[in-house]
Amino acid sequence: QVQLVESGGGLVQAGGSLRLSCAASGRSISSYVMDWFRQAPGKEREFVAAISWSGGNTCYADSVKGRFTIYRDNAKNTVYLQMNSLQPEDTAVYYCAAGRSWPGPYNYWGQGTQVTVSS
Repeated sequence: QVQLVESGGGLVQAGGSLRLSCAASGRSISSYVMDWFRQAPGKEREFVAAISWSGGNTCYADSVKGRFTIYRDNAKNTVYLQMNSLQPEDTAVYYCAAGRSWPGPYNYWGQGTQVTVSS
C-alpha cells in the first residue's frame, strides 16, 4: 500500500507561484509513474502533469505547459509540482496519483490540496 499526502496549496494572487508536494509513505514510489490532476468546482477532474519513474520523462497538459514543472525526489519519496504564473483558471483541488504506467490506471490517490488564485 502507498499513502499519498499532498500539501502546499493555498491562496495566491494571479501571477504568483506555489509549490505542491506529494509525500508518499508505505512503500517506495520509485517504480511508479506519478501524476498530478486537478478538479475545479463543477468540472471534471483533469490531467495536469506526469513524470516517469526516473524523472527523465515528463508531460503536461497544454493549459499548464511552460508554467508548471513536475519533478520528483525518489530518495525523499516525494513528487512536486512547481506552479508559476498562476491564473484564476488554475483554481482547483490538486491531487497526486501513482500508477505502474501512463496514462493509468492509477493505483493510489491522495486526498487533494486546494489551490485558489485570486484575480
